[in-house]
Amino acid sequence: MSKETERQRWQRNFADLLQELRVAQTGVQILFAFLLTLPFSNGFTSTSGFQKDVYIVALLAAAAATALIISPVAFHRALFRQGRKPELVRFAHKMASAGLAFMLISMVSAVLLITDFVLDRSVALVLSGAAGLWFLTFWVILPFARRNWGEDDIDDEDDDPRSIPGD
Repeated sequence: MSKETERQRWQRNFADLLQELRVAQTGVQILFAFLLTLPFSNGFTSTSGFQKDVYIVALLAAAAATALIISPVAFHRALFRQGRKPELVRFAHKMASAGLAFMLISMVSAVLLITDFVLDRSVALVLSGAAGLWFLTFWVILPFARRNWGEDDIDDEDDDPRSIPGD
C-alpha cells in the first residue's frame, strides 16, 4: 500500500468536508425555509413580542448558518485551479464550524419559539435549554472529547483539524 501524498491528502480532506457540508446544508436549508414561511401563517399574528424576538434570532441565525455553510463553494470557485487546496480546506473548516454554531443557535431558538407558543414559558425555557445541551453534547462535547482517543490510529490522524498546517 502506497503512502498518500500531501496533495492527495488535501484532496481527500476537501472531499470529506464537502460531504459533511452537504448534510449540514440540507438541514439548515429546511430550517431556514420553515422560518421564512412562518410569518405568513395564520397563527403568527397572535405571537407575543418575546416570541417575535426569538423568531428574529432564529431567522437571522439560520441565514448566517446558510451563508457560512455554503461559503466554501464560493471560495472554491474563486480559487479554482490555483493549487490552493490547503487554504481552501482551512477556510472551509472554519466556515463549517461557524455555520454549525449558528445552526445550533437557530435550532434552539426555533424550539424556544414553538414551545413558548404552545406551553408555559418556564417549561419552554427548560425544554429549549435541554435541546441546547443535547446539541452541544453531540456537536461539541463528544467530538472534542474524542479528539484524544486512539491517537495512535493512523486512519484518524489526517481527520484531526490540528494536523492541518497553519491552523
